[in-house]
Amino acid sequence: MEEQVSDVDRRVRAALDDLGVEYTLVPCDPALADTAAFCAAYGYDTGDSANTIIVESRDKPPRHVACVLLATTRLDVNGLVRRRLGRKCSFAGAERTMELTGMTLGGVTAVGLPTGLPVLIDPRVMERDRVILGAGSRHWKVIAPPAFLTTLPGAEVVEGLAREV
Repeated sequence: MEEQVSDVDRRVRAALDDLGVEYTLVPCDPALADTAAFCAAYGYDTGDSANTIIVESRDKPPRHVACVLLATTRLDVNGLVRRRLGRKCSFAGAERTMELTGMTLGGVTAVGLPTGLPVLIDPRVMERDRVILGAGSRHWKVIAPPAFLTTLPGAEVVEGLAREV
């Protein structure tokens, strides 16, 4: 597979390097970037996959938060996230996510997000030996120990963020 590195890929890598994170970059066929397809095609455990989901409130203007949770769990968007944002909220769509982060669905990561965007992390993510995250685009995944996530700007581990499926 030909190496494709975008500006957002460079931004994510620079953020990881600035944090001193030991990480591995894994190339990914963009058609296989969604978690289930990636894990099946490349032999990774879905229990190690951590998705980053951008949520927006229905405020005018809307407020946003990035939520990091294991792929084996479901985000409690109308419970804890709604209470955090103080208003009904929903998943940001692909276009809005790209507008806010510069990242495409299937590659969204908590690393290198715009300043001021809070990052909520489900505690189950922190229990893994390693996590597989998006790397900014659908061409790459990042594998790293999850402890670095708590060093990201605006990051907070929040009990009850996600539920078992």
